[in-house]
Order: sequence, then C-alpha cells, then structure tokens
Amino acid sequence: MVFLSQCFKEKDRIINFSRESYLMENEFVLIIDFGSQVTQLIARRLRELNVYCEIHPFNRVNDEFLKKINPKAIILSGGPASVLNDNAPKPPSSIYDLEVPILGICYGQQIMMQMLGGSVVSGSGTSEFGKSYVKLNNKSKNIKLLEGLFLKEGKEEVWMSHGDHVATIPKDFEVYGVSENAPFAIIGNEKKHFYGVQFHPEVFHTLNGKVLIKNFLKLSNFSFNWSMQSYLQQSVEEIKMKVGNKKVICALSGGVDSSVTAILINKAIGNQLTCIYVNNGLMRKNESEEVLKLYRDHYKLNLIEANEKNLFLSNLKGIKDPEKKRKIIGKLFIQVFEKHALEIGDVSFLAQGTLYPDVIESVSFSGGPSVTIKSHHNVGGLPKKMNLDLIEPLRELFKDEVRLLGKELGIPNDFLERHPFPGPGLAIRCPGEITDEKLNILRNADSIYIQQIKKHGLYNKIWQAFTVILPVKTVGVMGDTRTYDYVCALRAVTSLDGMTADYYPFTHEFLSETATAIINNVRGINRVTYDITSKPPGTIEWE
Repeated sequence: MVFLSQCFKEKDRIINFSRESYLMENEFVLIIDFGSQVTQLIARRLRELNVYCEIHPFNRVNDEFLKKINPKAIILSGGPASVLNDNAPKPPSSIYDLEVPILGICYGQQIMMQMLGGSVVSGSGTSEFGKSYVKLNNKSKNIKLLEGLFLKEGKEEVWMSHGDHVATIPKDFEVYGVSENAPFAIIGNEKKHFYGVQFHPEVFHTLNGKVLIKNFLKLSNFSFNWSMQSYLQQSVEEIKMKVGNKKVICALSGGVDSSVTAILINKAIGNQLTCIYVNNGLMRKNESEEVLKLYRDHYKLNLIEANEKNLFLSNLKGIKDPEKKRKIIGKLFIQVFEKHALEIGDVSFLAQGTLYPDVIESVSFSGGPSVTIKSHHNVGGLPKKMNLDLIEPLRELFKDEVRLLGKELGIPNDFLERHPFPGPGLAIRCPGEITDEKLNILRNADSIYIQQIKKHGLYNKIWQAFTVILPVKTVGVMGDTRTYDYVCALRAVTSLDGMTADYYPFTHEFLSETATAIINNVRGINRVTYDITSKPPGTIEWE
C-alpha cells in the first residue's frame, strides 16, 4: 500500500486508513522505490497474495523512518539509474541490520550487491531486454525461494530489462540461476534471507514470478490475511475514531471512486456526512440529473447540489495548458467545498475519492517536478493550504480494489462497472481552450460513442472509453457542401488498474458505424479518428 503525503506542507492533514493496524501488527512489506515504471506491480502482486505493503521513495527512507514502521520484509525495486553513477540512489545501509528478509529486483539486486561487497559492470554483454530464460544451478534445488519453479527442463521464462549486471557477489551469497547475459540472475544468502533477481518477477511476462514472490513472503512468515473485508472493517472503525463527533463533507462526482468513498464514510458516521455534488459545466450528457437521482432516491444521502458552471467556465476561459486547467479546477473545487462547509457549520473534514494511480502520477518518486506525469485535480492540483483536513480512505487502492470494496459495501455491480470518469471532467478531453460550443459538441459525440459500445455488448470488456474533441478543424464535404469543422478522437482501453493500458481492438465495421453515427448526428464534427496508443508511452486521458 502507499502512504504519500508529500503533496502538502502540512503532512498530518491527510488522513489515510487501514494502515496503523498493520504497522502495529508488523504484517506488511516495505517496498523501496528507485523509480521503476513497474514498481506499482510489486504492490499488486503482494495485495493479490493478501499481504499489506507500502511503497516509499528511496530518498524518504531513513533510519528514523525504518524504526517507526518496523517492516517485516523489504523489497528493493528496479530503476532507470546505474549503480555505477556517482549519485546512484540507494537505501540506507541500516536495512541490512534489521534482520528481516530482503528481495532486490533488477536495480535493487545491483545496489544490494554493491553495498554488501559485490560488484556491477556495464558494457558489451551486460544487457537483456524482454523475454529471457533463467537456468537453474543444480546446487539450488532445495532452496525454499525456488519451490515450484524450474519444473520444466530446469529453466524459467522471465522478463528482463537491464543494461548493467552483477559481476561478483559477496562470499556469503550463492548463485541459484543464470541467464545468457546475467551470470547472477538469481542469488541469495540463505542464512540472512537476502535475495536478488536480475529479472522482474512482478510483471506478467515472468510466468512464475508470483510464485517466487509468494515464496519470499513465506520466508518472512506472513499470515496472508489482508483482505478487502478487513480493509472495510478497519476503515469504518478508523473513520469513526478520527472524525469523532465532527462533520464531514464529501466531494461526490457520481463516479465509482467518490461513490464508494461517500458510502463508506456514511456507513461509519451516518448523518455527520454531507455530500456535495458540484455541477461545474464539465459533466457528460445528462450526468448531473442521473447522479442526483441515484443518490437522493437510492442511497438517501445528505446531498447538496452546487451549480457552479459559470464559476468554472469563466476561470477556465482562455486557458490552454492542461496543468493550469487541473490546478484551476482543483482550486475552485476547494473554494466551493469550503463555502458550503461554512453554510453547514462546524465542518472539519473534506472527503475525496483519491486513488493510488492519482497519487503516483501527480508526485514523482524522487519528490521533484521533473518526472511528474500530470497533476490530478484532487492531488497535485489542490492548494497547499486548506481550511479542511482531508480524508482519503481509498488513497492506497487501485481501481479494481475500489470495486471490490464497493461490493463489500453492497453497491450494485452495474454501478461499480461504470467506466472511470476524471474529476476535471470534460476539461481534460477538450485540449486547448474550453468553450460552451466545444463542450456541447463533445457531450453529444461522447454519448453516441458510449451508446454504440453498449449496443454491441462491449462496455464491460473495456476499462474506459471516451471521446476527445481536438483543437483543430479540417475541411470536409457534407451534402455537396464544404464544411470546416472539428475532429474528434475516440479512445478505448483495456486495463487492470489504470497504471498500464492497451487500446481496445475494435473491428473496422464498428469504427466505421460509430464514425458515421457521430458525423451524421453531431453538428460541428466532420472527421473521426481512433487513438491506438498504449500506456505507456501515452496516458489514458489526453490531458
């Protein structure tokens, strides 16, 4: 799990849940992040195995921090740097004195070796990228880390991504497996339970990577008892404890994340919660009416409708930069919430449906702005000083985990399976300047697109689908008349957690039918394209 509060100067203003219990029970893994693109997949594998974990950037892990959290095991992630560089990132040397199992992955293996007396080299014959095979050292057949592995011809298919490799290992380590360009592909110190692998067991392409990770956890004597049910129970109790008799307002967008947040908090504190739905003029077609009806009629929540279309659109007028859009939207949301909080009276907390992907895309692993992907309106887009403390009970969860939590709360499947909709709404699906005209065109095109997907029975096969109106116009011919109208792009992706994604392979027939339906029925569009970019290199949303 993740506990990142560096988005705010006042770190204690963000209240996360279901963490303290596991710290007290010493039932969690510390993942030290060195900037790998797949670090989050390590967390996913652990959660799938019902083990609690936290990801922390390497430069925020020090002796004081280690003493405070007292991890039961440590995993060192991969990373883009070379351990041979002068300023190579590394963990504190004290981790090796904690007497807990440590697993180093790729860069994590290399930095462990360098710190413990081994060596790393770079050059010809030290690189491997993509699929590779690790062969078992016959002396390693009874190593517990490798139970259930190397059952076919004494080799394992793995995924490699390294330019350097370990050249020598400390005398108290042994080599368990080798690959073509990694003579120390799997190494370990059985006495101390220190292990290193040059490949990435966390990715799906390493066929038995999950088995290796589970073996490592067994060596750490985990009870494998973390579950969404336990997360729910602990969250409810912790919300009660933190809130006491104070009041909470919840930012309710109608999406899955904010809805699960609202119902979870309502379960904990009942009428102390007031939900605020902000109609910012950036919602999809008929979205506001549907949301208000659902929550007033079905869930009976205390709900305020804040019609702030003019406020948002006037402040966004002329703004083209996507980061500025997100920060303006984040600031305005807070202003609206604080205004209504004053009207309600004695409100101390603001609840949001912030998720883990929101956090890690808004804050770089190194803490600097240079590798931040984008600021989310509810994370990096928030003002640094606020009059309300934040409650974010989902901040440590992936989207699919939120859906599991929603099931535990009794939320219907057809609602939980709704595609994600970003907090900034259509503002980030309208590159360039935002106008009423462009928003109305976008709403109508998007509505037709989603109807087409549902008509063909594809909605639940797709993680997220939406339309983008591009800031360009092209020449067209309609009814023997020249047109000069906007281009729209269709986007549809498959994903497990939103961290990586592939475009959905629509048939040409579907795309042709949908493009025709949009052009025939939406005035202002004369050209339709389909975005086939995966994540990475792109993001799911366009801005």
